Amino acid sequence: MVTREAEGVDKRLDAARRLLRHVGDRLGADLSVRLWNGETIPLGPKANGDLVFSIAAPEAVTRLARSPRLTTLVELLAAGDIDLHGGTLLDVAARRGEANTKGLLKRLDKGLLVRSLLPFLFGRAQKPAGSHAYQGAQVDKDAAGRDNKALVQFHYDLSNAFYGLFLDPEMQYSCAYFPRWDVGIEEAQKAKLDMICRKLRLKEGERFLDIGCGWGGLVCHAAQHYGVTAHGVTLSEAQLAFAKEKIARLGLQDRVTVELKDYRELTGSFDKIASIGMFEHVGLDNHGAYFTKMRELLRPRGLLLNHAITRPAKKSARAFRRKRPEYAAIVNYIFPGSELDHIGGSVTSLERYGFEVHDVEAWREHYARTTRLWCERLYANREAAEREVGAAKTRLWLLYLAGVSLGFERGTIGIFQTLASRRAKGPSGLPPTREDLYR
Repeated sequence: MVTREAEGVDKRLDAARRLLRHVGDRLGADLSVRLWNGETIPLGPKANGDLVFSIAAPEAVTRLARSPRLTTLVELLAAGDIDLHGGTLLDVAARRGEANTKGLLKRLDKGLLVRSLLPFLFGRAQKPAGSHAYQGAQVDKDAAGRDNKALVQFHYDLSNAFYGLFLDPEMQYSCAYFPRWDVGIEEAQKAKLDMICRKLRLKEGERFLDIGCGWGGLVCHAAQHYGVTAHGVTLSEAQLAFAKEKIARLGLQDRVTVELKDYRELTGSFDKIASIGMFEHVGLDNHGAYFTKMRELLRPRGLLLNHAITRPAKKSARAFRRKRPEYAAIVNYIFPGSELDHIGGSVTSLERYGFEVHDVEAWREHYARTTRLWCERLYANREAAEREVGAAKTRLWLLYLAGVSLGFERGTIGIFQTLASRRAKGPSGLPPTREDLYR
């Protein structure tokens, strides 16, 4: 005897088969979908089943049909209710290659689409065990009580061992610099450290500050190879512990110090400041206070290197502040409280708050390569990552790293290194050419 529930499952299976075959006819992608009964349906004539999206249960489709939002899909992917086997989104993008996804919805039979989704709309949808998004308040303005420490620690205090699974030995978690596209991540990150130090023209005996020093790679490199006295600040307990151990291991205690401190609380005077991958955490409404603080900490004609991810400018400030779903997902699940500026906005703020801009260099393709290598390394170590932070976090990070790599490749996000000095009358003190930077 066939139960009502079994009959419903059969109807949903038939509906899923019908819809996926129709999509496959229109899409022609080298991908497959495995249904909850183990049946695999190709989405194109070349699909051989080695790169497969799996759907664990019909309830996953019901949730997505009732709430067709990116956040629903992210939660399903994190939980493994929908999963990707045989690769990452980078592989999906490569396999999609010649498949024409643009205008796919218009090419689908709307009647068939509605009939196929109808059995799921009235089906049972299991509620998720819990959201993997940041649960705290994401206050925009410092004056309104923005908690930078909580926002930062959600991202960085996962586990040092987790980050070590995909970063280089120096634990550099920012865009690498590739002298050639075929070099490995280790060489490219060392080249990045040297480029930062050369752009800042670091000299022996200078006082150097690294805002958002991470695991201490830059402060140690600058002290070892350029003779500066370096100080770094971070809001991550895990990063601080790692950096202190590294400084002691290298015997740099007399030249390098690090502390757990918000940049807003810093005092003193420095010859050079680096802000590498930290500006994104500040928030658009706080840029004035940020650059005012940088100016306060720098001596006259001291140099600031501001290295930050950007988005393309829009026709209006209002349009720019409107977050696309994929950008909002990154903020909520990976980088709470973060906001990206456009390069014109950053340069304007620098000039507005007392800096002279000397150089702006785009590194977009370098970050596309960096994040691709990170994604590949994390995927290769995914079992160890799951043991360290759990399967859900590992899936989210693979999704994130692949997604941002594709964003950099396609130009929907960018990154710039901007060199500026604290404005003062007279010469800047910089060489007449940039020849020394690219030796």
